[in-house]
Amino acid sequence: MKKLTFWIASYLKLRWYDRFVSLFVAVILISSLSIFENYWWPESFKIAYYTLAVATLIDIVLPLKGRIIRLLLQFAATVFITFRFARMEWSASPAESSGEWGWWFREMLAGLHPFLWIGLSLLVIHSLFTAWTVTRPRMFGFIGASIMVLTVADSFTPIWLWDNVAVVVFIGLAWLVLNHLDRLQRTHPESLKELLEYPIRVFTPAVIVLSVLLVIALNVPSISPLLQDPYTIWKKARGEEVQVFLGDKALQRDDYTAEVGNSSSGYSRNDDILGGGFDYDFSPMMTVSTSQRSYWRGETLGEYTGQGWRNALILDGDRVIPEAQLSDGAGRERAQLTEVHQVVTLEREDAYPILFGAAPVSKVNWINDETQAVMSNAMRWSPEHWELRWNESLPYPKSYSVTSSVVSLDEEGLRTAEASLPSGLDQYYLSLPTSLPDRVRELAEDITADGTTDYDRAKLIETYLRQNYIYNNKPDLSKLSGNSVDFVDGFLFELQEGYCDYFSTAMAVMARSVGLPSRWVKGFTPGILPVDRYGPPGENMLDGERYNPTGAGTYTVRNSDAHSWVEIYFEGFGWIPFEPTSGFRFPYVSPEGEELELSMPEEELSETPNAAVKTSGGPSRLWGLVSLAVLVLAAAAWLIVKRRQMAMAWFKIRHGNLSTNEQIVLEANRLIRFCTKRGMKREEHETLREAVARWSQSQKRLQGDFRTVLDGFEKAKYGAAGATKEDVERYTNKVRYLIGELK
Repeated sequence: MKKLTFWIASYLKLRWYDRFVSLFVAVILISSLSIFENYWWPESFKIAYYTLAVATLIDIVLPLKGRIIRLLLQFAATVFITFRFARMEWSASPAESSGEWGWWFREMLAGLHPFLWIGLSLLVIHSLFTAWTVTRPRMFGFIGASIMVLTVADSFTPIWLWDNVAVVVFIGLAWLVLNHLDRLQRTHPESLKELLEYPIRVFTPAVIVLSVLLVIALNVPSISPLLQDPYTIWKKARGEEVQVFLGDKALQRDDYTAEVGNSSSGYSRNDDILGGGFDYDFSPMMTVSTSQRSYWRGETLGEYTGQGWRNALILDGDRVIPEAQLSDGAGRERAQLTEVHQVVTLEREDAYPILFGAAPVSKVNWINDETQAVMSNAMRWSPEHWELRWNESLPYPKSYSVTSSVVSLDEEGLRTAEASLPSGLDQYYLSLPTSLPDRVRELAEDITADGTTDYDRAKLIETYLRQNYIYNNKPDLSKLSGNSVDFVDGFLFELQEGYCDYFSTAMAVMARSVGLPSRWVKGFTPGILPVDRYGPPGENMLDGERYNPTGAGTYTVRNSDAHSWVEIYFEGFGWIPFEPTSGFRFPYVSPEGEELELSMPEEELSETPNAAVKTSGGPSRLWGLVSLAVLVLAAAAWLIVKRRQMAMAWFKIRHGNLSTNEQIVLEANRLIRFCTKRGMKREEHETLREAVARWSQSQKRLQGDFRTVLDGFEKAKYGAAGATKEDVERYTNKVRYLIGELK
């Protein structure tokens, strides 16, 4: 016990409280970073967490007097952490005589963007708040602002942040306890020494109470709010719906969420029931080194059930022999083909029923290793589905190399071709459920009425969906009235927002309803390509970055890149991909072998009432926010101008009809009560002069201020002359200053 007391007493001499402030600020900042859950990459979070942890460790270990040294060490540690976790590719430094050091340095900074700025920003924020939160009001302000940010984000986003709120509240309570001990040490050190003679008896109750509160907060059940916040009340008063996130984070239509709910983005394994929403998962899934940018195709599904997709056409497929040419199902005699070479490296341990690649795959070069032989039973190729199926009884490969024969888009040639499959397959790729509402077919016919060729009709459907519907990974399912039992019907006429599965399914169904054989395809978009270096600076530049016209390079494909699109069959060209999802663009290849960027056909936006609200709601909402901001600024300006009058009004309310001398005595008694709460008790046998003299011994820096307050009190209490209003105001300000210094 004596050793523990000695250790605590020794640590108290080192201004222990400032070290705890650094720790508390870091923990609160780490908890608050969760609001960036769907926006930051995992590397960003690692850099942020390690930066704050190392900065806190440096604050705790190094002496407080060496603040400049601490900041330099923290800066160096932040830069090192960024280099460690940013996953950048180093480029060889130029020769000293080349004069390219500036260009090389900019390239290095570009590789660290935005990770370095995130780490340095957090370091600055941590240092500023550690130095700023030295008083109790500032401490409460920082904790309160953090709780407000987390609770607002928890209420109005799908992110679960209640645990983070509980941690911040727990830290705030612990901070308050240590702040009280710090003030007790500074104002009444003898009392603190007496308390620390029994440290277990002092700290154990506080630890138990805080721990119980934390456990209760983390396990409290989610219930609907009894009172609505002002924002929700205002929105509902205008007749607008507000999505409330609670419990599993979405109070939406029960019949849909009970079946589909919300999940993380990624390659789907079951598409029988589509819908719901998803959270973005930015973790890497694979890297693809390719000679041509493309979508990485996976599986094909051909039977639409009204709620999702399934494959009723089951074909065994052909055995895959390494280096042997794979059949593309024929029917592409009029198409010009471009060979695309790819090396795929998996970043995860997940297994899939197929291998991914540009479509269609024409040759498998190797699996796992260039020197390793491919087992004859490892894969099967389905030319009808363009699927490279993997034997799921075998371990999924870590890497593989394939070559694909991609159609070079020839729009003029496609306009001369009919959308018609060979005999026997038309019926399957034109089939629709009998429950499909007539208004879906009627809408498709209206959209394609001006199309003179099958290709033009397909492009009209694609363009209509891209221009009239909004991409949203969390569509508001409360808009579904329940009248429609069909997935596409609900999307087109009620939701009018959704993600790729909504858009692609709608196009496939509408294409079939006007006689265009179509199928639903899923896989991944190209992913992220780092800035490639093609020649010296200034050459091959596009928008400030070097540009490869074929899109060749090594792409990082993440779970958030999972996607679905549509293919339609044209005689002589085979299956042609279409991209109906708003905000996405399929990387078509031109006949010259370069990536082709198509201009979309001109088409007027939908004139339905719901669509009109979506297109015109932006400006009205903007004006509403601007008006609210102007009102807030005007109110703040009025308070600043009228602050003296408001202070005087508050002063009159507090003191009523007291005389000026009585008001001074009242303020002196307020100071005495405050000092008593802080351990500076006035004994019964002491006069105020004796008590002030004793207090001044422990508060020598405030000795002159105490003397001023004492003189004013004695004049008002025992003097005959009355004080002026200015005397009362000066005396009140002096008392307020002393109270602030003693906190």
